[in-house]
Amino acid sequence: MGHAVPLAPAPGRGDAADTLRVCRLPGVYAPQADTALLAARLRREELRPGMRSLDLCTGTGVLAVLAALRGARATAVDISRAAIAASRLNALLHGCRIRTLRGDLDAPVARERFDLVTVNPPYVPSEDPQAPVRGARRSWDAGTDGRLLLDRVCARAPCLLTPSGVLLLVQSSLSGVAATLDALARGGLRARVVERRTEPFGPVMAARADWFAARGLTPPGAGTEELVVIRACRA
Repeated sequence: MGHAVPLAPAPGRGDAADTLRVCRLPGVYAPQADTALLAARLRREELRPGMRSLDLCTGTGVLAVLAALRGARATAVDISRAAIAASRLNALLHGCRIRTLRGDLDAPVARERFDLVTVNPPYVPSEDPQAPVRGARRSWDAGTDGRLLLDRVCARAPCLLTPSGVLLLVQSSLSGVAATLDALARGGLRARVVERRTEPFGPVMAARADWFAARGLTPPGAGTEELVVIRACRA
């Protein structure tokens, strides 16, 4: 299945937005508004040829492909075999080379350092406190506060960055933006929100709207969330 991922999403731009065609295999997270917002920010970052980039929770590999197309030595990591296959397929489709590694978060690259790290992790709050071990929900469910992966990313980020390295992380406002900023600061990183976009709930979020409201994550009757991209670097 193919998807056109906008690189510079903006209300009203429609077909005028630059896009990148990607293929998605069954069970792999489809690039959506969060992917597009992160891709747009990636395009604004300085990325010189030969710089090392890492995309965690890579899914289709679209962000790794974007980095590779700009000359980066790109690495893509995901725990899903289907995601790794999709990443390789999309790199081939766009005539670029990316290194693909299967594993839990940064485990396959734990001893390496990168100039740019991008992450679009699972961040949707769920009634299940544990992360799914299989199935489509593994791409978005992240515990009752949505932070099962976010907290791990924040803890590991300082060890993954070169001295001048940059982390770009996308998440929902329902998953504690302030908590992410605080966690990154505790790790010695200077972090701030650099992109924001309000999006209507998709099917997964809409089905949980009453539960979100009951937990105080949204006002009653709310049907939107704010997506944010957080940029962090060494203080």
